[in-house]
Amino acid sequence: MSIGYSLVKLFLKVKGEKKSWSQDPIDYLKKRKQDVHSPGSRVSGCVSQSKEIGSSIVTSLKPKGGSTSGFLLLYFHGGAFVYGPTKENWDFLAKIAKQTHSEAWMIDYPKAPEHKIKEVTQNVFLTYQEAIKEYDPAKVILIGDSAGGNLILTLTQRLLKEKIALPNRLIPISPLIDASLTNPKIKEMDLLDLVLSVKGVSSAKKMLLDGLSLTDPLISPIFGSLKNFPPIHLFSAELDIFTPDQDLFVEKAKQEAVDIEVIYGKNMPHVWPIFPVMSEAKEGQMKIVSIINLAIQNEK
Repeated sequence: MSIGYSLVKLFLKVKGEKKSWSQDPIDYLKKRKQDVHSPGSRVSGCVSQSKEIGSSIVTSLKPKGGSTSGFLLLYFHGGAFVYGPTKENWDFLAKIAKQTHSEAWMIDYPKAPEHKIKEVTQNVFLTYQEAIKEYDPAKVILIGDSAGGNLILTLTQRLLKEKIALPNRLIPISPLIDASLTNPKIKEMDLLDLVLSVKGVSSAKKMLLDGLSLTDPLISPIFGSLKNFPPIHLFSAELDIFTPDQDLFVEKAKQEAVDIEVIYGKNMPHVWPIFPVMSEAKEGQMKIVSIINLAIQNEK
C-alpha cells in the first residue's frame, strides 16, 4: 500500500467518516457541508458552463481548446442520494475530461429526503435524453460512483425497456447494487469497510423510497434484467460493504451474456479511484482514461 493510502486512512479516521455512516438517521445536513455545486477555478484546464435540466444542475466541462474526441462523458456522483457533488468529484471528472479530450457533464441531481427515487431517476432519464440530442448515443459513456453507479445501471434498464438507444458503455465505480443490504456477507464486511456502515447507508436509502420496496429494481438493479446491456467496466473494492452484491451482479451479468470487466482494488476502500493523494487512485483513473480512449479509437 502507498504512503498516500496510509494518509487517506488516517484522514478518514480523524474525520470520523466511518462513525458518521454508523448513525441512524444519518446526518445528511452535516454531509451536505461537503457539497460543491459549482466547479469554480478548481477545474483548471477546462471551461465550465451550467444549465438546468429538469430539477438537476448540469455542468459541462470542456478541455480548453475544445473537445476533440467527439465523445460525451455523463457523470453521476455518489453521496448516498443525500449529498454531493464534492470537491473530489469535480477534480476527478476534470482530470478524466482533459486526459480523454472529451466533454463531460456533472449531473447534480435532486437529493433525498426532499426528493424521492422516482423524481431522481426521472431527472437522470431527462439528462440522458438531452445528451443524445447533442451526441450520438454510441459516443456517450456513463460514469457513476456509489449512488451514481446505481443510477447509471437503473437508467440503462429503463432505456432497454423503452427501446431508447443505449450509451457506448458504462463505468460504475463501487455501485450500490441492492439497497436492501441483506446479503449475509455484508455484515462481516462492515467490520472491514473504512468508510461506509450498513446502518447509515440503510437510513439514507429509506429517505429515498416513498413507499417503494428496497428490492424494487428502480433502486436495486440486481432485481432487474441485464440482458442486452452495453459493455460494463465495474470498479470494485475489497474493503467495501457493497462488494458482496457487486459479486452477485457480475455473476448475473455473465449469465445474461453481458460483456463485463471487473477492476478489483485489493485492500482498497469504497470509490477508491476518486480519492486524492493515493497512487492507487491515480492508477484507477489511468485505467478509466484507457477504457474511454479505447472506446474513442474503436468509434473512429
